[in-house]
Amino acid sequence: MIVGVVRELWRYPVKSMPGERLRTAEVTERGVAGDRRFALVDVATGKVVSAKQPRLWRELLTGQAARALRSAVVGSVAAELSALLGREVLLTGTPPQDATIDRARPEEVLSAGPLAEVAHDVSRLRAGTFFDFAPLHLVSTATLERVGTAAPRYRPNLVIETPGDPGFVENDWLGKKLTIGQLELEIIAPTPRCAVPTLRHGHLDPYPDALRIPARHNRLVPLPGMAEFPCAGVYAQVLAAGRIRAGDQVRLVS
Repeated sequence: MIVGVVRELWRYPVKSMPGERLRTAEVTERGVAGDRRFALVDVATGKVVSAKQPRLWRELLTGQAARALRSAVVGSVAAELSALLGREVLLTGTPPQDATIDRARPEEVLSAGPLAEVAHDVSRLRAGTFFDFAPLHLVSTATLERVGTAAPRYRPNLVIETPGDPGFVENDWLGKKLTIGQLELEIIAPTPRCAVPTLRHGHLDPYPDALRIPARHNRLVPLPGMAEFPCAGVYAQVLAAGRIRAGDQVRLVS
């Protein structure tokens, strides 16, 4: 059954930094080629840097950070970003063993503001990668329209155009398979939202409803044993690799 078409393809070469929109993409079991290839590490703590802790790292999402990222010299990138962030960071393509990030509790950030020091949880990254949980993140146009925001806030790899469907239609794909040409995906969990979508993204102003609306209308348990979270989009793992492009049909396998 056709559930939509691929409207947008994205990758994020450096974790928690601005993404690149693609026309075509090679997708393997490690996700979109080049996605989360690099990350910053906080020299003081040894933890991987993530804007999920906005008090420290929210500036990574800004246009100023994007300009630093375009520098041709890796050492210069790290120095410029360290100056921007006010903390010494290193740019690396090698995930630290047992790498972790700090994830500020999103609804506390929403209440107290991104500059406040709020409770946080320590999350372990997917072994040998800079992914939080899974190699692919999908979101539908129906969900983006329901929340009233643009795709870059949620940082998806695939935006699936689903005209006429209600918001959070991705919930119907959980536990099922999607195919896009030769690419075969298994939808394994709803995506729990952090504070990141509420923050400034380049030219996009802060937008608290990116978290508030899922909190009111789409609270789910991502995996057994976890608490309920505001969710938007879904995580997928790759069962069969393939090259995809914008406009490809997305089929739900019963």
